[in-house]
Amino acid sequence: MIAIVDYGMGNIASVKTALNNLGYDVIITDDSKKLEAASHIILPGVGSFQAAVEEIEKRGLKEVLQSLAKDKPFLGICLGMQLLFTEGYENGTTKGLDLIPGTVEKIETPYLLPHIGWNALDITPDEPNFVDFQDQHVYFVHTFAANTDDKYIVATAEYGPNVTAIVRSGLIYGIQFHPEKSGEVGLAILKAFLQEVA
Repeated sequence: MIAIVDYGMGNIASVKTALNNLGYDVIITDDSKKLEAASHIILPGVGSFQAAVEEIEKRGLKEVLQSLAKDKPFLGICLGMQLLFTEGYENGTTKGLDLIPGTVEKIETPYLLPHIGWNALDITPDEPNFVDFQDQHVYFVHTFAANTDDKYIVATAEYGPNVTAIVRSGLIYGIQFHPEKSGEVGLAILKAFLQEVA
């Protein structure tokens, strides 16, 4: 059973539908016991970093998620990916879950923000499980992006500078784009995550 974390902010229904279409059983919950019983944890999100952390803390989930990520496959999507990092700089400085070292900063680009649209993925060479997604297009909606060590970066996308598109640290993955809105490619990326860490 896959658990999608419900903290009041996010593209939860569409993520659940995408996972159901792949044949997985999914629950949406903010109950720590149900999260602990799940095989995989998915943290979606749309909105501001600061507001998301406040909602997670209000529900008593911050320490729960930090603990679960130590031994369960864990996937952050869009804002959920950003929350994996040490801190974010949207509306001041806010501490994240600190599951992957790094910061979340406004994209410095000559292009319009937010970054909305389809961009090609550039997969790092040492990620054989994702190499099939090289140059595949996925759908982004964001103004902030993760700044982290190259060793955690699985894929980038070009939007003026390269922006971090996929990260991993052990069983923890983050996807900046919306796989549930990225057609067959997005579904295949979700499936690759679930199969690699099964």
